[in-house]
Amino acid sequence: MEPLLTLDPSATDPLVAQIVQGVTQCIQSRRWRPGSRTPSIRAFARNHGVSTSTVVEAYDRLVAAGLLTARRGAGFFVTDNARGEPQRELHLGKAAIDGDWLLRNVYEQGEEGINAGCGWLPESWHDVDAVSKGLRRLALHPKGLIGYGNPKGYEPLRQQLTRQLAELEIEAPPTQILLTHGASQGLDLVARRLTQPGDSVFVDAPGYSNLLSALRLRGLHLVGVPMTPTGPDVGVLEQLLSQHQPKLYFTNTQLHNPTGASYSASKAFQVLRLAERHQFLVVEDNVSADLVPGRSITLAGADQLRRVIYVGSFAKSIAPGLRVGFVVAEQGLLEELVYFKLVSGMSTPGINEQLVHAIFMEGHVRKHLEQLRDRLAKAQERTCRRLENAGFELFFAPGAGMFVWAKPKSDDLDSLLLSQRALENGILLAPGHLFQPDQSPSPWLRFNVVYCDNDRLFRFMEEAFPQAR
Repeated sequence: MEPLLTLDPSATDPLVAQIVQGVTQCIQSRRWRPGSRTPSIRAFARNHGVSTSTVVEAYDRLVAAGLLTARRGAGFFVTDNARGEPQRELHLGKAAIDGDWLLRNVYEQGEEGINAGCGWLPESWHDVDAVSKGLRRLALHPKGLIGYGNPKGYEPLRQQLTRQLAELEIEAPPTQILLTHGASQGLDLVARRLTQPGDSVFVDAPGYSNLLSALRLRGLHLVGVPMTPTGPDVGVLEQLLSQHQPKLYFTNTQLHNPTGASYSASKAFQVLRLAERHQFLVVEDNVSADLVPGRSITLAGADQLRRVIYVGSFAKSIAPGLRVGFVVAEQGLLEELVYFKLVSGMSTPGINEQLVHAIFMEGHVRKHLEQLRDRLAKAQERTCRRLENAGFELFFAPGAGMFVWAKPKSDDLDSLLLSQRALENGILLAPGHLFQPDQSPSPWLRFNVVYCDNDRLFRFMEEAFPQAR
């Protein structure tokens, strides 16, 4: 029987990869039709002059890719829906933008779309080389990667965090640090431990949409505290405290999502004073701490964790996909959070935590963050200028971080309508009602400056709403 493929043992690509590529082409060209049986492993190996182990590995990869299926005692067959490429369900232009729409659909946006309203950095803005080096370092020293690990998380990384927190004037030994599955799990653990359905909690208004959705799902009564460019409106906060007795106040202190605002020293002092007087705890969500230029003000640093629970992550400094976050709290409360973490999901992935630590040990994170902050500052300036030229009013110009909060100057424009029309054109916007605690209508939108230097985005705005200019 003639060989099906032409294999070259001296080529750069290994034989396994050549077989996978060749069989994939046979399936894509319909030379091998859906449902047809492939040559047996031994027949393929004999006809192509390769070992059976090589063919086994190639076939296993093709099964994993969904191109072949294995039937016990019968061999391998081309899958009925095999096309040689993954199929991805798209929601663009089909889903109504309701209160939880951003959480459900934002990750579905394809590369061909414009993620102008998303909440993350593109992969090219992260230090991909550092991640690769960290993975190689772990491969050489894989001890402890597959076990459950320490309930509080990988201890060397917690030791690293102790040093980083000290730079923010937060004194926290490793025993007071709990590693979590991203900052989201940390916030959820705090809410589960310290609240019951029906309790009142204060949140920023506007605030982090994912957190608002999570708190609503817990049946909590959300009370919004208006944000200003320098932190919460303390006057309104005092008025609300005369009407409510919150268990917690969830607040995003630096480069606030979605407005880009940061607490001033005065606002930090006043919030802590009110927390002491009215006996509530403050949950300081500071996931963008690494993007803050210069000296950063934190509630946890001023309070030293007496009435503040500090939540952070490595999503901005390392990579969001690793899902490594942390909670820092008073020792007794932290031990209770460890218990909630264990009963809800056991430990967090040690391999991810060790990878983050390995990347820090390479010593390039600080330089990368300096470059990242500089790139973001330039993107902020460009986006603010283009938004104003397009007829938008800015909440204020943050000058740092990812977000700008803006609304059309024209009273005739509706941010929800704008977002729906944008969706039909493959453009993801984030209308303001998604960030309101009560999901009330809002003319504002969140823009991610990294994705907004795009002529197609602003052409759409000019064509769809020429009266805005």
